[in-house]
Amino acid sequence: MILQMIRAKRRQVLIDINTQRDFLLADGEACIRNHRRVLAHIRRMTAWARHRGIPIISTCEVHPDEETHNGDPRYCIDGTPGQKKISYTLMENRIVFPADGNTDLPRDMLRRYQQVVLHKRCPDPFDEPRIDRLLSEITAAEFVLIGACAETAVKAAALGLLQRNKRVAVIVDAVGYHDNREAKMAFRKMEAKGARLIETRRLAGASHLRQVGVCHCEACQRTAQRVVVGVPQDN
Repeated sequence: MILQMIRAKRRQVLIDINTQRDFLLADGEACIRNHRRVLAHIRRMTAWARHRGIPIISTCEVHPDEETHNGDPRYCIDGTPGQKKISYTLMENRIVFPADGNTDLPRDMLRRYQQVVLHKRCPDPFDEPRIDRLLSEITAAEFVLIGACAETAVKAAALGLLQRNKRVAVIVDAVGYHDNREAKMAFRKMEAKGARLIETRRLAGASHLRQVGVCHCEACQRTAQRVVVGVPQDN
């Protein structure tokens, strides 16, 4: 049993969904529309989790090599730079699992590691047996969701958790989208099913980060307006 991975039920867990280069960087194969804003808030939420010792469960899409699997998605291809996670979303103390259809998980995993990274071959994390088992069995007061994309993977994760009677908070300014209209509909559906829709500052305070880091496009390199510092910034 892995139900005891989170000892105190009051504790939050950060669910980090598809924070990968192909989704979040301007030159990525499937870059979201609001990548600059989302990158800054994802960086903030990751720093918040690191500072507070909050467990992080990360899901990453991975697809076969496009040259030998025609018809598969052309983003997050296995072995390419675009499939990798954004550097500041990775904790040093982590464990990684492939998308292999298995359900095995170490006992007391989130007491031994701050971050669990699980690969998946589809947008819905609950379609992967290992992720389904982990998210279904884990106990925590609230699951806090960030990442991409609102219309697909984030919505699927939120609704799947809510169906399993979990409390869910979606950090709307740390969630990316491709289609603004579809994203708004997805957020409304998540809220209607019981998710809290909140902003980064509600949990992590504000930041004076002047650049989002990693992405080198013109928008991301511009300086941001100064705001009051909440918790220590992520360097």
